[in-house]
Amino acid sequence: MGLLEIFDPVAAPRPIGIDLGTTNSLVARMRDGAPVAIRDCDGEALLPSAVYYDERGQVIVGREALRMAPAHPRDTIVSVKRLMGRGANDPETARLGTIDFAAPTSPDEARTVRLRVQGRILTPVEVSADILRRLRELAEDEMHSVGGAVITVPAYFDDAQRQATKDAGRLAGLEVLRLLNEPTAAALAYGLDHKKNGLFAVYDLGGGTFDITILLLDDGVFQVRSTGGDSALGGDDMDRALGRVLLEHMGAAEDASPEVVRLALDAARRAKHALTDREEVALELPRMGGGTATATVTRAELERLVAPIVERTGVACRRALRDAGIEASALDGVLLVGGATRVPFVRRYVRDLFGREPLADIDPDQVVALGAAIQADLLAGAGSTGEVLLLDVLPLSLGIETMGGVAEKILPRNTTIPAGARQVFTTYADKQTGFELHVVQGERELAADCRSLARFTLRGIPPMPAGMARLEVTFHVDADGLLTVKAREVTTGIEQEVLVKPSYGLSDEEVERMLLDAIDHGEEDFERRKLAERRVEAERILIATRGALAADADLLDASERKAVETALAELTVAVAAGSANLVQAKIDALDDATKEWAGRRMDRAIAHAIAGKQIDEVDATVAQARGVDEQVAEHQARLPPGARSSQTGPTGEGS
Repeated sequence: MGLLEIFDPVAAPRPIGIDLGTTNSLVARMRDGAPVAIRDCDGEALLPSAVYYDERGQVIVGREALRMAPAHPRDTIVSVKRLMGRGANDPETARLGTIDFAAPTSPDEARTVRLRVQGRILTPVEVSADILRRLRELAEDEMHSVGGAVITVPAYFDDAQRQATKDAGRLAGLEVLRLLNEPTAAALAYGLDHKKNGLFAVYDLGGGTFDITILLLDDGVFQVRSTGGDSALGGDDMDRALGRVLLEHMGAAEDASPEVVRLALDAARRAKHALTDREEVALELPRMGGGTATATVTRAELERLVAPIVERTGVACRRALRDAGIEASALDGVLLVGGATRVPFVRRYVRDLFGREPLADIDPDQVVALGAAIQADLLAGAGSTGEVLLLDVLPLSLGIETMGGVAEKILPRNTTIPAGARQVFTTYADKQTGFELHVVQGERELAADCRSLARFTLRGIPPMPAGMARLEVTFHVDADGLLTVKAREVTTGIEQEVLVKPSYGLSDEEVERMLLDAIDHGEEDFERRKLAERRVEAERILIATRGALAADADLLDASERKAVETALAELTVAVAAGSANLVQAKIDALDDATKEWAGRRMDRAIAHAIAGKQIDEVDATVAQARGVDEQVAEHQARLPPGARSSQTGPTGEGS
């Protein structure tokens, strides 16, 4: 017999934890010091992540919306989480499904998926907000007054997907206290419930996303050692694989009407659930042209269909172990999270992959929301903040594009967050009055191969010689994994700050392959980066040498001038070629050809500077020159080894 909870009208609003899932969502709270899922009037904790929009503008969320899906497939949105933070041309929009996607009519519209429903145009953020609004109402029915919320996201969600989730929370009228990675939330619930310490892997396979996280639990400190995954992989893909087979039984093609596709997908999901406990299941399906067909699906057939999907998770798991610097045998346990981990084949695969039986004694559908409720309680000050410390990490490196298209990493992946870092850059060209900064995310050496997050410009820099302006770029990632970039020109104090709100256009292939490509193309990328850096250095030397010829050619005799011009021509040809070593060799050759001439130019410059001056004025001039030299040397010393040529600034803006 449970105790009745008395409502106190003067008590402060209490926080909640929300698992915004692809297939199902739920909300949890703390009660009597323990996290519990909030249930609806039917006693159900899971709210199907389905939203139906009728012709009168009414919004229905949950099981009733799911029941409307067969008759109204275009007006019932399911699995919207897979579309969060994605662009209109993302491959996710071409997968088997029933959503009517609106074609973009401008570049701005192409930045996000747009859904056509009952004559309205909706975004995934708005649909997700309707789900969150219903969860908030369920919490208010039980608690009367709701405080802030912790909303969980897949660990491998990128910046665009996290920002979209936070926007949906605000649109639903929630104060979003924190975005919490789902595997970390699950470990939080598991660790505090079992009071265990050790090194764990959290294998999180939900309806639409997969995450793998390696973390250390040590007396209330949760330190993420590495993370990985795929933001477009989950139980939905299993349903689609079986759904294609069922469409054949129905005598239909993949491009059949939305009603037929919805029937096949719903039947596939029912079969998947039934085959968790049974060896085979018989499905009665309508046939195109009339009549019905009975399809018998065995567990073995389902496993054959889903094997390629499940095996894709193994790539990320092995990479996460390698990033953490451990073998699978060093783990103290493997936690299963997400409804798709109920599939027997998935559990066997995880057991074989890690060499141990996985832990699944907390409901995998509820564990994430329970962990979110614990974290919400701590952040709101209701719990004891000394009980737990969460140390999460960045899933992908963050940096900026420098001259030559090189991606200079400022915060590398697996950096513990919140985190900050700064780096100093300088100008590439004389009289450069601005910097164009391109913020990128990814592991490749060139910016073109990484994901573009934002672009902004710092203007108003006084025209100075190349290398004299000093641009300090600061990156800060908050506890939600969201990035703020600040750029400041040190000598003038001019600065600009931007909260990175990225263009929502990352394809699922880019997410899947970002790290794999970095490994597969590592040597090739290094050579391309080296060539880009050498070219930047060569272009700078060519500009300076041509300027010197225009000003001081009279200091060269005929043979010396011919040697300099020959070296200039050879370096110009080398820059157009594709060999970093050749460019470096021609740079050295030009340096040798101009060495004595450079000495004469220096003598002339000094003579000009001291002409007609008193001895004390000469001393002051020399001291000032030494100060500039020391300043430049100090700046160069702070640059990372081997990266000085790439530090000659982001893209420049002329005077």
